[in-house]
Amino acid sequence: MKKEPHRPNPKLQNALPQFLGSCLISAFLVLAVTGCKHEPAGNSNLDITGIYALTSVDGKIVPCDLTHEGAALTVKSGIFTIQADGRCRSQSIFSITPGRDVHREVKATYTCEGTELTMRWEGAGMTKGNVNGNTFTMNNEGMIFVYRK
Repeated sequence: MKKEPHRPNPKLQNALPQFLGSCLISAFLVLAVTGCKHEPAGNSNLDITGIYALTSVDGKIVPCDLTHEGAALTVKSGIFTIQADGRCRSQSIFSITPGRDVHREVKATYTCEGTELTMRWEGAGMTKGNVNGNTFTMNNEGMIFVYRK
């Protein structure tokens, strides 16, 4: 008995890039919300709460074009707000399709140990970052995000 060879479903093939793009957007947005209120030993006057602007992703100055896990996107801007009550919020603008901006806000709670921040995202996982003066750096899924106050 001969069987027909497996034929890919064209609907699934067309949906795959959009699905991967959505996954990449979600990963990017998780990265975008970061921050901490922390007073390192020896400098009790340091307050890192406030608003930080996204300056670079993977060494590329924002706005920039990126490819991550095969999906392309344009990062247009991003800010995150670090609150004194242990919460932080990120707002970002990016696009996967030219001319169609996505505005996204995500929220997290954070804890600090030394200069390391641990963010726990609403509906997502956990990310770690580091504060050095007015700069916050985070590695999420191999992408390096740098924010400045």
